[in-house]
Amino acid sequence: MSEPVPSIRTSDSERDHVARLLQEHFAQGRLDHEEFTERLGLAYKAKTVDDLARVTADLPEKDLVDVGRAAGADLGAAAPPLRLRDPALMVPWWLYGGVNVLCFTIWLIVYFTTGASYPWFLWVLGPWGILMLVVTFGVLAAQRGGQGDEHQGQG
Repeated sequence: MSEPVPSIRTSDSERDHVARLLQEHFAQGRLDHEEFTERLGLAYKAKTVDDLARVTADLPEKDLVDVGRAAGADLGAAAPPLRLRDPALMVPWWLYGGVNVLCFTIWLIVYFTTGASYPWFLWVLGPWGILMLVVTFGVLAAQRGGQGDEHQGQG
């Protein structure tokens, strides 16, 4: 029978890498302080790669949050551009219209019942409308600019 192969000796940089991993797991709450200090001591005393592997054997290699972010980034890259009738743009416009109809209705009621004629509803209608126009045109222009860059790179 053949003898078992001895484990490969570890380097200082590998020990430091494991120590950084332990610090990250400690920061994320997977290790308490006592377990962290114990494992950190074992990592710096490790002589072989197997000794280092035992220190982090029960800890995940990749954080599930990072995996979720990577998947979300891939989905975001494939998202179709917004159109003028897209719900992401239409819902704020419907909200704007509804609030301003409500304000105008309240103003009409006050005007006919008390005679107060100051058009205060314009302070809601005007600034909010300007902001909505700027955001809508900015989003559409940014998307058109991004599409132009993509088409230029392909041609």
